[in-house]
Amino acid sequence: MFFGKNTGFTEFTHSLHRPDTIYLIQYGAVNEHGRNRSEKEITMSDIHYRHEIKHEITRSDLIAIRQGLRAVAQTDPHVKDGRYLIRSLYFDNIYDKALREKIDGVNMREKFRIRYYNNDPSVIHLEKKSKINGLGTKYSCSLTAAEAQRIAEGDIDWIAGTMRGEDRRPLLEELYCKMRYQGLRPQTIVDYTREPFIYKPGNVRVTFDYDIRTGLRCTDFLDPDCVMIPAVQPRTGDGSSGGTGIILEVKWDAYLPDIIREVVQIHGRREGAFSKYAACRTYD
Repeated sequence: MFFGKNTGFTEFTHSLHRPDTIYLIQYGAVNEHGRNRSEKEITMSDIHYRHEIKHEITRSDLIAIRQGLRAVAQTDPHVKDGRYLIRSLYFDNIYDKALREKIDGVNMREKFRIRYYNNDPSVIHLEKKSKINGLGTKYSCSLTAAEAQRIAEGDIDWIAGTMRGEDRRPLLEELYCKMRYQGLRPQTIVDYTREPFIYKPGNVRVTFDYDIRTGLRCTDFLDPDCVMIPAVQPRTGDGSSGGTGIILEVKWDAYLPDIIREVVQIHGRREGAFSKYAACRTYD
């Protein structure tokens, strides 16, 4: 696994040319009065995309990199005992658009999910992740547990009544439109454990994700008793199938500091396209 030093934004900013895309991912921006910006007010300077690289690593890799990060980076202040649990409900349509685009490596893609942490549904977020030319961004809005449950059950008519007033949530409105007109539906639950580290120069975030579990076709993600099974089968002795299920993710803004690059460098590894959502659809 090798991290090069040419990590600027120039190629991306010159290649993004679809105004509708800018609108869809930037509608959450606010003007000086705190209100949602109109499409015309959105500029390229508003878009905040980050570099993101993923690799499946071994347990010995995890131990070595974790030790290096503890020496130079900080643990995320929100963790408990160095880690936290994540539960997400992912959306897709009847054609598995999000899944196919990820597997096929489509250059411009997006996915929706609802997420909460440490089995605590008091704070829930609806999130949309977009990727263009290998760079990613994420937008989110808050949901109550009752709202999340209704969406998980396919009950979305109430969202139309929230589309007026000062408390509008444009991301929720987009989900509503895509569920109604594009057939987007709750698809599967994804659970995993995350160990996060942060390094302020470059706004770097390094995470280890493991113990990835799937709820198969269950979408009642607020049910603590929902049966979850391992999504990644152990690697066979000859290495022909299976995997470790341990994912290293490195995210940064305009540059990746050398000190972090050296810590996460693993010779003999190549950048992968591992997707937790795709892994959790293996049994479909």
